[in-house]
Amino acid sequence: MIGRRNQPSSRGRVVLAGYDAIAKPRMPHVMGQEDARTPSERRIFLALALFAACFSLVGARLVELAIVGGDSGPRLAAAGEPDPIHRPDIVDRNGDVMATDIVTASLYADGRAIVDPQDTARQLASVLPELNPEEIAAKLETGRAFIWLKRDLTPKQQYAVHYLGLPGLAFRREQKRVYPNGHTSSHVLGMVDLDNRGIAGMERYIDRSMKLGRGDEGGPRAQPIALSIDSRVQFALRDELEKGQAEFRAKAAVGIIMDAYTGEVVAMSSLPDFDPNDPMVVSDDARFNRATLGVYELGSVFKAVTLASALDSGKVRFDSRLDATQPIKYARFTIHDYHAENRWLSLPEVFMYSSNIGTAKIALELGTDAYRDYLRRFGLLSKPEIELPEAGAPLIPSPWSELSTITASFGQGIAVTPVQVVSALSAIVNGGIKVTPTFLHHESPKVGPRLISTEVSQEMRALLRLVVTDGTGKKADVPGYPVMGKTGTAEKAVGGGYAKHRLISSFLSAFPAENPRYTMLIMFDEPQGSKATYGYATAGWNAAPVTARVISRVAPLLGLQPIEQEPRQNDMIHEAKLVTYDTGNGNAGD
Repeated sequence: MIGRRNQPSSRGRVVLAGYDAIAKPRMPHVMGQEDARTPSERRIFLALALFAACFSLVGARLVELAIVGGDSGPRLAAAGEPDPIHRPDIVDRNGDVMATDIVTASLYADGRAIVDPQDTARQLASVLPELNPEEIAAKLETGRAFIWLKRDLTPKQQYAVHYLGLPGLAFRREQKRVYPNGHTSSHVLGMVDLDNRGIAGMERYIDRSMKLGRGDEGGPRAQPIALSIDSRVQFALRDELEKGQAEFRAKAAVGIIMDAYTGEVVAMSSLPDFDPNDPMVVSDDARFNRATLGVYELGSVFKAVTLASALDSGKVRFDSRLDATQPIKYARFTIHDYHAENRWLSLPEVFMYSSNIGTAKIALELGTDAYRDYLRRFGLLSKPEIELPEAGAPLIPSPWSELSTITASFGQGIAVTPVQVVSALSAIVNGGIKVTPTFLHHESPKVGPRLISTEVSQEMRALLRLVVTDGTGKKADVPGYPVMGKTGTAEKAVGGGYAKHRLISSFLSAFPAENPRYTMLIMFDEPQGSKATYGYATAGWNAAPVTARVISRVAPLLGLQPIEQEPRQNDMIHEAKLVTYDTGNGNAGD
């Protein structure tokens, strides 16, 4: 009956509004069994979960805005301040990162929201001591909507500024370029400015070739730019070059290693160099790339090009003999040898003893027009075609006279970049094919035109090896990795003349000698003699031994296997040695 009070019965029944039901105890929920919650309970639970998720998202966003600032905040305050430039990563030929972007915070102020400029400046200087409080206060007092205060804060600095709780301050996310290897490849990579724009080296090349602008999609998501550089070889080259510069107290130094068949620059260093991570403190001297922008009269290393050209022309032969009994007098100039043999020399002896007299007569046999044409084909009369914007144009005689041919034959009166000489030697030893120097890694490099015959290339290999085994480059040889090359010592051109004690010493080499795969140049600017070199500052005493140290370190890294015994030398070279030893000789100065 409706309204009747519930009464328990002795049999465990309960009467509900006129209905009986058997009371059952509530069982706990067991996984796999049907959910005991009612539909209303499930709806309430779902609603609570949704509210919790929404509050978590909002809270996380508020924390992010409070700590690092929003993406749009600075743009509003800056009245349309453009997006930062995103740059692609730069990697070496093995895929190791050489340059990349990271996200940093930069501090700015909205002058309209600053309550007390003087106090704000004082408090900022307390956590950022490098800031000048007077200068900051003056900026804040202008009341401008967007005022840069400090770029690229560290997380610790950012937290310290945020903890001050000052109104009108905020952070902007920016891209910062980072170079993990510091100085090691600085002249190859170049650097960027505060706005992440390339201003030197391959960074500048990337801006030009990819036409990077504000807001461009680059960075880690873009395809990395693969360079020809091997970071391991680069480190070893720079390390030995730096040690050599210190040992011989040289003003500057250059080192280049190139693939003789592709023209790819595997390593390049110009000292002094700089840390691209801190571009604001780079001096003009450190910024100057001596390997590709500097032009030098390199002296006797040029004789390799002269002899290769003359042999290829057919005007002289491998068994030719030259009269070096007397100096050459031309107008008011006298051409002489550093250590004169004062006799007729075979062509191998001219090269081995680095005879200026013999080389000049070879160039005259070739002829001025033909010699200039060979120099042009070797790429020595025009600006090098490389990716780096730092490319120097050679200084050539104008007008070009017969005397110009004489002096250029042994590397005087013509100034070229070191990278051009290395690429010229690559063509001489690789079978005679021209290579174009490049700092990009190419899977399928283009084949250049033929410059000299294969036969002449083989003859030049023999001559270059003779310089190391019996000539001025003995200190360049490496057990297991035979070296070929040519020394060069030139007096620096100063004030219309030549400074006798201010030298450019260099060793132009290729290795391994039995099948040269790589070419290299080591050059020192104004090296000094020492007790260990008996006071000599010529290339055979400084550039040559440094060459040996570099090759001994990099050859294994380049995958070259050492040889147990060097192949038998060319018969003509053997005959040249016999002539040399029978007549008596002295070493050339360079």
